[in-house]
Amino acid sequence: MLDLNPPTPIYPLAQWRIIKTPPAMGAWNMAVDEAILEAVGRRDVLPTLRLFAWEPPCLSLGYAQPVSDVDRHSLAKHGWDLVRRPTGGRAILHTDELTYSVVGKSDEPRLVGGVLESYRRLAQALLEALHRLGLPAEANLEEPATTSKSAPGPVCFETPSTYEITVNKRKLIGSAQARRKEGVLQHGSLPLLGDLARITQGLNFSSEEERQRASERLHKRAFTVQEFLGNPVSWETAAEAFRGAFAQVLNLELLPCELTSAELFRTDELVREKYNHPSWTERI
Repeated sequence: MLDLNPPTPIYPLAQWRIIKTPPAMGAWNMAVDEAILEAVGRRDVLPTLRLFAWEPPCLSLGYAQPVSDVDRHSLAKHGWDLVRRPTGGRAILHTDELTYSVVGKSDEPRLVGGVLESYRRLAQALLEALHRLGLPAEANLEEPATTSKSAPGPVCFETPSTYEITVNKRKLIGSAQARRKEGVLQHGSLPLLGDLARITQGLNFSSEEERQRASERLHKRAFTVQEFLGNPVSWETAAEAFRGAFAQVLNLELLPCELTSAELFRTDELVREKYNHPSWTERI
């Protein structure tokens, strides 16, 4: 087991951007993350912390997750969007949440090393953000126990991962990371309120009984901020907790910025050519 609670490293003060984008469709949100990654890779922009939301609600699939997991008819009936992420993991229904992304070069001191090494550093900021919201969050990098009879389900928040952030042993933040030649992209979701089991209505199961069992597992293994605290926390309040935590723990000066015109242009291209196109969404 790797300790995820070592003394906070002392980083040299660095400037990053912080960008808050308005709620947007899934394809646009994923295209923005990739456009930022490309811009960071060219060193056109500073490393970036982005905070965002989704409109309409969107089911996102992991990079290698089969599209056959999705109940397309039910998705349309609920008015939910569909997108495939550039990162791994299982399906997430993005609604009533704060989503974050971190993008930087792989030689950035806070991101250098492998996936788990860099995740451990970023997890310190995530934990501090949750503590600021009044949540006694914990984290570790222990490989979850599995058996040969178990198979990963289609839902991210009911499937054990190597890097969970939990409260009372129930998952609260789901994150995923991609490392490319341009740099590192990590993004994740903090559910603020609502019924996490809604996602089961947008996925295919072998029977209604299995769908019900998945819903019950989800309620046992994960929950929302409101479910723990007993009162709602606004997106703005959660975003401010993230801003303060990243600045403090990672020794950052976070500069409020907007996406550059080049990033916006590239985002529109990626929406058309990739994230809103069947060749990407239905690649598996």
